[in-house]
Order: sequence, then C-alpha cells, then structure tokens
Amino acid sequence: MDKMQLGVIFGSRSCEHEVSVISALQMIKAADPERYTIVPIYISMSGEWYTGEPLLDIRTYQHFDPFMKGITRVWLDSASGTGALMTVDPPKGIFRGEKQRLVARLDCVIPVLHGMHGEDGTLQGMLEMCNIPYASSGVAASAVGMDKTYMKDFFKGCGFPVLDSCRALRSQWETDSVAVIKKIEETLTYPVFVKPASLGSSIGVTKAKNFGELHEGLELAFAFDRKVLIEQGLENPLELNCSVLGYNDDVTASAIEMPILGGDLLSFMDKYLQGGKSATKGMASLKRILPAPIEPELKDRIQALSIEIFKRMDCKGVVRIDYMYDTPADALYITEINTIPGSLAFYLWNEDGVKYTDLIDRMVGYALKAHEEKNDSNYAFSSSILKEASLGAKHGAKQP
Repeated sequence: MDKMQLGVIFGSRSCEHEVSVISALQMIKAADPERYTIVPIYISMSGEWYTGEPLLDIRTYQHFDPFMKGITRVWLDSASGTGALMTVDPPKGIFRGEKQRLVARLDCVIPVLHGMHGEDGTLQGMLEMCNIPYASSGVAASAVGMDKTYMKDFFKGCGFPVLDSCRALRSQWETDSVAVIKKIEETLTYPVFVKPASLGSSIGVTKAKNFGELHEGLELAFAFDRKVLIEQGLENPLELNCSVLGYNDDVTASAIEMPILGGDLLSFMDKYLQGGKSATKGMASLKRILPAPIEPELKDRIQALSIEIFKRMDCKGVVRIDYMYDTPADALYITEINTIPGSLAFYLWNEDGVKYTDLIDRMVGYALKAHEEKNDSNYAFSSSILKEASLGAKHGAKQP
C-alpha cells in the first residue's frame, strides 16, 4: 500500500514562529514512517513557502538560508483537489524559459502553526479552497479561537463561564489614552490582565495592579495588536488545562494538567525556555503537575465543559482549553481555547496512554472524515438565473 503524502505546514508570519517550528519538528519525529511520507512545508517570516530534507533539522532555522542545498521554494496549487505542491526551475539555457515542476502531491495536511497567519483560519480557508483534507479546526472555529474578544463573546453567548472583561482599540489609545484607562477602571477592579487580542504563548500579556502598570501594559499590548482585551484578575487562582480530541460526536477529553507558574502569570519563558536547551521540547518542557491534584468532581466538570466547548465551536482534531479556578468561590472560568496547541498537547494524551504516534493517526483520520463529509454536500444547485440575466438590467443580482 502506498504511503500517505502528509504535509506538515509550520512557521509563518507570527510572533510564535519559533514555537511553531519546535512543535512541527516534534510532530514529524513522532509520525509513523511506515504510514506517511512527511512533506515539511516551512513558511518563512516573510511569507515564502519552502520544502526539503534540511527542514527536518532544527539547526537549519538558527540562520535560515533559503538557498541551502536541498531546500526548494514552493507554492500550493489552488485548483480544487490537486494537492499539488509546485516549484519553478530556472531556465537551463539562453532560449529556454522557467519550467514548473511538481514537488509533491499532498493527500492530507497537518497545520502546526501558532498565532496569526495559520492558526486564525487564514490557512484553513486556503486549504478549503484547495479541497485538501487538514487536521485542525475549520475556518470559523479557528478565527473565533484566535481572537480573544470574539472568543469571549462566543463563550458568553453559549452561557459558558468567563471572567468580566472589556476591550480597546489602538486608535482609541492613540487618541485619548486617559479615557481608555478611565473606562477600564470603571468596568473592572485591579488586578487586571492585559492581552493582545490575537496572540498566544503569553506574548505581550501583563498583569496590572495599578494605573501605572495598566498604562505600561496597554502600551506593550498595542505594540503587538490593534485590539486588546483587558480581563478581570483573580487572587491566587489555579490554572488548569484540558485537551480535547475528536470530530462530530466522537469527542474525548484528556487528563488535566496544572502548570506551575513562574510568577503572577505563565510567561513565554516559563512555557518554552525551562532548562535552556529543553526549549526544543516546546510545551512539553513546561513545569506542570500531571494529572492535576484536584477533586474528582472538578475534574469531571472541566472535562465535560471542555467537550461541550469543542462541540459548540464545531472543532476538529486536537485543541487545548485553559481555565482559571477560584478555589474559595468554587468558581471555574474559561481563559481561552487553543485550536492548534503548543506541541499539539501530546503530553496530555500520553498521560491517558495515547502515544503521540497514535494521536497523529487519529488527527489524520478525523481530517479525512471531515473531508469526506464536505464532499458529500451538494455544490451543484442549478437555476435559470444566468439564462434570464441581462447585463443591461436596472436591478442587481438580488431583486425585491
């Protein structure tokens, strides 16, 4: 039986570019070589696409050279269903032009991108247009999951528990920063957390306990995003994370972890740079207690709520949902959903006896199932509208 050509797309124009590289190389190493021919597809910080054997070595990214032997610049054919990864070979003679060449024909794609231009629905939309199966949540769930303000509104609309918050735009901040802070102070009480709306990995996130810290936090957040979420803080909450895997009604929640915070919040350094070189392990290097030492009742609440969130957002593949738990009040709050979590949350599934290799197989299976269902839908509705249309008509396509 021929092996599946499995594209792994990573990198991209994102503040989490390097984290994506680590997550992708972890995943590639764990994939079953008997089932898949891995096609690494690296998107550079400037947006070019590359493939080639050197991309499997993390040292390649320390000083990335697009002209390194074995690296080929490519693009994805946009024609529906071809799955063609193409390149252009330079002319070999004075009178010969460039020649397009097929590099690989992708059967399925696993996006391993974190942040903008990959986790936010943009790549998912491209793969939908190309009609290629892919192992992440779809366009809508990815977009909602990336923007913390949309996410909050969605969760509130579903009746899910979230902390009070407000938001501000960079244009408002630049026009009248005092008015922005006044509105925040009228809405929330200190401490508050200031978060760029569309970033992850705690980049640009600060905790503010007073006016001065809030001003500094907003300045930092607006450097990364035009929209900022300001969220009510809690005193000494427990942070608890749960992964969910599945598609449609075939959904399972993982073991629950309790990350060990390095301070008032879990920083980028805490998540990815514990122990220096252990950064190559991505989120798997984070200090955590797994399984979390919580009561069975709270564990059941978190797992049930995580599955409900996954289903209501119509997610696919593997996600991670982060929570804050206020112990004195016995109150559980959703912090965020990560539709492509760091290290694909494989370490949470290891705790339940699911090897990373098996996790990848399940993700691919769900991608193929979703693709099959999509192609079962009817896109060939016919009408006589074009036969009856006139370019000289006074009305547009929609008439009263």
